Amino acid sequence: MVVERWKFPAQRLYATVYKPGPNEPSEFDREAHDHWARLFQEADLDPKIHIVRSGKADNFWMMGDTGPCGPCSELHVDLTPDGDTRGALVNKNDPRCIEIWNLVFIQFNANPDGTFTALPQRHVDTGMGFERTTAIIQGTKNLTDFSGTVSNYETDIFRPIFDEIEKLSGKKYASTLPSDQSAIRNKGQSGSDQSAIDVAFRVVADHIRALSFAIADGIIPSNEGRGYVLRRILRRAVRYGRSLGFHEPFFFKLVDIVAKTMDDVFPEVRAKKKAIAETIRREEKSFNKTLDKGIEEFNSMMQALERDLPKVAPLGGSVIMPGRFAFKLYDTYGFPLDLTELMARERGLTVDVAGFEKLMDEQRERGRKAQKKETLAVEGEIAATPTKFLGYDFLETEAVVETVLPGQKAGEVAVILDRTPFYAEMGGQVSDRGLVHVPGHDRTEIGRLLVIDTQKRGDVFVHRAKVMDGRAPEPGEAVRVSVDADRRRLIQGHHTATHLLHWALHELVSKDATQKGSYVGPDKLTFDFSSAALTRQQKRDVERLVNEKIAENAPVSWTETPYAEARRRKEIQQFFGEKYGDTVRVLQIGGDPKKLNGYSMELCGGTHVRSTSEIGPFRIVKEEAIAAGTRRIEAVSGDAARVWANEEAQRQQGKFETMSRKKPEISPLPVFTNTVETVEMLKQIDARGAHLEKLDVDVREWEKKHVKEAEADLRTRGAQIANELAMSKVGQKICVAKIPDADGKMLQVVADTLKQKFDGPIVLAGVKEKTVALLAVVPKSLTGKIQANKIIQAIAPMVGGKGGGRPENAQGGGTDASKIDNALMEAHGLLVAAISS
Repeated sequence: MVVERWKFPAQRLYATVYKPGPNEPSEFDREAHDHWARLFQEADLDPKIHIVRSGKADNFWMMGDTGPCGPCSELHVDLTPDGDTRGALVNKNDPRCIEIWNLVFIQFNANPDGTFTALPQRHVDTGMGFERTTAIIQGTKNLTDFSGTVSNYETDIFRPIFDEIEKLSGKKYASTLPSDQSAIRNKGQSGSDQSAIDVAFRVVADHIRALSFAIADGIIPSNEGRGYVLRRILRRAVRYGRSLGFHEPFFFKLVDIVAKTMDDVFPEVRAKKKAIAETIRREEKSFNKTLDKGIEEFNSMMQALERDLPKVAPLGGSVIMPGRFAFKLYDTYGFPLDLTELMARERGLTVDVAGFEKLMDEQRERGRKAQKKETLAVEGEIAATPTKFLGYDFLETEAVVETVLPGQKAGEVAVILDRTPFYAEMGGQVSDRGLVHVPGHDRTEIGRLLVIDTQKRGDVFVHRAKVMDGRAPEPGEAVRVSVDADRRRLIQGHHTATHLLHWALHELVSKDATQKGSYVGPDKLTFDFSSAALTRQQKRDVERLVNEKIAENAPVSWTETPYAEARRRKEIQQFFGEKYGDTVRVLQIGGDPKKLNGYSMELCGGTHVRSTSEIGPFRIVKEEAIAAGTRRIEAVSGDAARVWANEEAQRQQGKFETMSRKKPEISPLPVFTNTVETVEMLKQIDARGAHLEKLDVDVREWEKKHVKEAEADLRTRGAQIANELAMSKVGQKICVAKIPDADGKMLQVVADTLKQKFDGPIVLAGVKEKTVALLAVVPKSLTGKIQANKIIQAIAPMVGGKGGGRPENAQGGGTDASKIDNALMEAHGLLVAAISS
């Protein structure tokens, strides 16, 4: 391939093989060496020169401290002008000699104790550097001219993306390199330095490819695992976008050019480009809201460090950015640690990572302590026989007590049985509740316990129970256990409805609406999924489709099948990150029972109804964002929908009464009756909701009109009062007056009009709805003698209140209207004394 098809000069190629050093694993890779030797000899080249032997550091590949590993053999290309370095640059981190291919012979497992165990199945993992190989071919004019510099970015792979960035930013890519790091430390933000601009071009182009490929593969930016890796990559690119002058979302606009350039080899990007672009746009928009503020905060931190530089580094050397700074940027502005480290390096600083991690650990601990969820006192594995679960088929059974352990609270115990119909909490479904009956020898009951929680520890079901009557059971005793059937019926109805909802979202919204979590309880279901916000019409359509499938009374069945077979079936939903055994349970809706031909099929260990009609009416009650790119639907069905309808009717009544207080004589709310079928109740709720929406518009319009009329009346009356006062105070130096039926707004309108006709100080008082309002206005020329705020502070306590303001204008209030005359007399005396002084 390399020599015969791509025409690489054989004399420029060097192979590496593994030769262990002292205390290094395995042995010299003779097989690889001999294979390369034959190839070089056929090319009339000396294997002693063109085969380089290296130890574990260069030629033993490991995925981590533990896990699959093995020796590797690499192919390197000499890019020097003459190509005659005789292998001296191989594995020396020199850009003039580049590795383009690696063959890893996976044959060992690295153990935690530092030993290596041979794998029962071995294989070769091969990887070729696509960008590197392309760069060499195109950067040397089809391997004919090695006098220039080879760059991964000077290729047909990146040039179309650069062209698009140039078009969007108005800047040009000049192929410069940041040869002097200090030269770009303080210029990267502004984009004034060409090398900083070119770095931004390369980062943005590289990252849009990574994001596009990963999202096409179903990975969504999030705060956990590989999703957080994507979020960090995206935020790093967005920050570099500032160097190119982008302050609005731009990154998502590059998805189209990636889809075009990679169409032939990665058609998934083209097929999903709309969803990819929307996912990136959403993330970018969210981060943009805090990025500029975060950069300002970072710059403030840097200024503080620079001020304290003599204290921080009195003898010179590296300056460390405190971990608390990095934590604040992460916690407040969403800056990943590596982004903060990058920005710090541009300033010549390093980050106190240990301090950052310590603060992160403290935050996690606070989060754990804040969780109110009760847990069983029993932790870890329990030495007991695995519990046989009967709950798919039975809700009541006889069982033998294996173990009884003390509970968390007085009167509670943890009971372990040999068999149980109680479902233990997992997969989003809450645990069953019910009763444990302890029978006596004469069949009378000598103990009764309420099961309030069921959890799994390994393969053992632990029943947390509270003793209601008599005593707790003892090991070896036979007991009768029964699940709360009504509660289970609600739970399993919601669980099957969750599967229908998931299917409907795929049908109507997007195949990429990936499940991120769920809650299935007797009261409701919630379903978390990756998506943009649903439109009102989408929510209606999804709800309608789920109800149609419920009405079809389709069979619901489940069957066990080998996981390997289920994994091959793309139509069977399974979730990345879940651990599955060799045999899995497939929940199927529709089709022929247990034939795995239903329209909805998912790997699921939960409990379900036997036919969709058992679910009852389904209603989406809420759809909201719970994280960037993640939505949550909350829904109810069956009797829970009935409960919700009653509660919603009360909420609607409250809204109606609030509107009635704002606008008199509004049209009455349609009647709600809770004695009809659930479907009819939901129709009544919809009718009332539509009526309230119309009323809300009417009331708002009425309020706007009423406010304008009230303001006009206020100004007219205020002007009239001011005119009367101005006429009555002709020739006087002060104006102290009581205004009938006046609040603070009225007093201000009167004073504003009166100031145009009267040039002395003004003190006004009024009462409206038993509340006293006070106002003082003093011309600026007199504030040296008397201040408005001082007047209010003197007279407001007299009417049982307080106030304040500026020397020219101040307001106050109180509750004792009987003292208004006294307050005005005091104000009059203060003004006379001040003016006459």
